[in-house]
Amino acid sequence: MQRIYLETTVFNRFLEDNREYYIETKELFNKILQNEIDAYSSVYVIEELDKAPEPKRSELLNLVSKYEITVLEIDQRAYDLAEIYIEMGIIPLKFMVDGIHIAMTAIHNMDCIVSLNFHHINKLKTKMATEVIHRMKGYNNPFICTPMEVI
Repeated sequence: MQRIYLETTVFNRFLEDNREYYIETKELFNKILQNEIDAYSSVYVIEELDKAPEPKRSELLNLVSKYEITVLEIDQRAYDLAEIYIEMGIIPLKFMVDGIHIAMTAIHNMDCIVSLNFHHINKLKTKMATEVIHRMKGYNNPFICTPMEVI
């Protein structure tokens, strides 16, 4: 079974029926519900979702429990790896949490990170550079993809 990490943008897109990737995102969550995919997220995602205004905040947080998404705890290795992404100019310091999402996926040996963040996560530079770092540090390289690529 595929082990995927859901980054914050995927949860947001689930509620945005007028945006690109909405249908694919809903289908991805259906596959999770049918136990075809093993889905994970992290405390970092929960913290980001928690910042949304109500009633969106509650709707986003309810997705985690409704779809039984495993929430991974804080891990120093993720901070360390994210700091390397920043030092190498892959992720800006201001967006360190984006790097932590990628790092959590790598250190927990996920198959992929599903992200609709095309500014810092799901872009060619990030995919290529993080792969080199992961290999050098002895981690498997998770595929960075959209919901459509998973389904």
